[in-house]
Amino acid sequence: MAVLIVLFGSWLLLRGVGALGVNALATWHDSVRYALAAMFVFTGVAHFNKMRHDLARMIPSYVPRPTLIVYCTGVCEFLGAVGLLIPRLRSLAGICLILLLIGMFTANINAALKGVTLRGKPVTPLWLRTPMQILFVALIWWGSRP
Repeated sequence: MAVLIVLFGSWLLLRGVGALGVNALATWHDSVRYALAAMFVFTGVAHFNKMRHDLARMIPSYVPRPTLIVYCTGVCEFLGAVGLLIPRLRSLAGICLILLLIGMFTANINAALKGVTLRGKPVTPLWLRTPMQILFVALIWWGSRP
C-alpha cells in the first residue's frame, strides 16, 4: 500500500505544483511521469536496503542468484525512473518498465503462494496485487506516450 500512497500522493502534489505554474507538471499526463519516477525510486531503494533479503525470498527457487536479481531489478527501476523523464528515452523506458513489472509479477505470485513476508508482514495478496500491477502498467503506458 505504501507504493500506492507514494504514487498517488506524489502525483497529486506534483499536479498541484503544475497548477501553480511549473510547465513540466502542467497536465495530469506530464505529472504522472514524475510520480511514476518517484514511485520507482521509492521501490528501487528497497532493493538495496535490509528489505533486499525479503525480496530475494520472493524469487522462485529455480532462478539462480536471487540476491543478484534483486540488485539488478533495483538498478532497472532507477534507470527506468530516469528514462521516463528524458523525452527521447521516455517510450523505451516505458516499455522496459512494463516488461520489468511483468517479469517481477512472477515473484509476487511466488511470494503469495509461498507465504513470504516483507518486514514480517504478508505480501500483498494476489487479489489486490493483480489490479495494482495492471494499474501500474496502464499508467506507465499512458505516461510514456507522447
